[in-house]
Amino acid sequence: MSKSSKPKVYQGVLEEVRMYIRDNHLSPGDKLPSERELSDKLQAGRSSIREALRALELLGLIETRHGEGTFLRSYQSLQSVELLSSFILLEDQTRNELHQVKRMIEKEAVKMALPLIQEDTLTKLEAIVKSSAPSEKKHIDFFTCVLQQANNKLLLKIWMLLEEFSHSIDSVYESQVFYDKLLEIIAEKDNNALESLYEQ
Repeated sequence: MSKSSKPKVYQGVLEEVRMYIRDNHLSPGDKLPSERELSDKLQAGRSSIREALRALELLGLIETRHGEGTFLRSYQSLQSVELLSSFILLEDQTRNELHQVKRMIEKEAVKMALPLIQEDTLTKLEAIVKSSAPSEKKHIDFFTCVLQQANNKLLLKIWMLLEEFSHSIDSVYESQVFYDKLLEIIAEKDNNALESLYEQ
């Protein structure tokens, strides 16, 4: 196999797994095709299939059980996030950009959630803000709740990944005053005040 064709094999394996999961409506814990089945479908060598599956397992997306096969895993923190971030976040500029992007997502999530937040969710957010939890937990709980209300699963996943990356560097979280003001803005559904708060 030439060097140029090898990436195509990996792409084929990943696409086959994705389509199999979609077409068969698999849930975490369900079984994936065997190496032999993937090899036959893709007309690729077993060794290439095995390497691609190992890469997926390293990312925590699948798990191999000896004598049983390969199974889909539920979402959890990617095992490779810490390793990847040690390379990706070497430059100070990249670290600063990470915080900027995360704050942009958080602000837009609040915007999206404002018209959808009901009294019960507001009560939940108030409890989070008033809690004595550490800054990190308060921040994660608050914006997880907001992002869930925004009803955009992809945005939630992107934010969760960025949050995990930020744990590998000096995490920056907002003051209590910020959360108090943000809570008032959400209660009043005031977009203009939201923009002003983030500009400050």
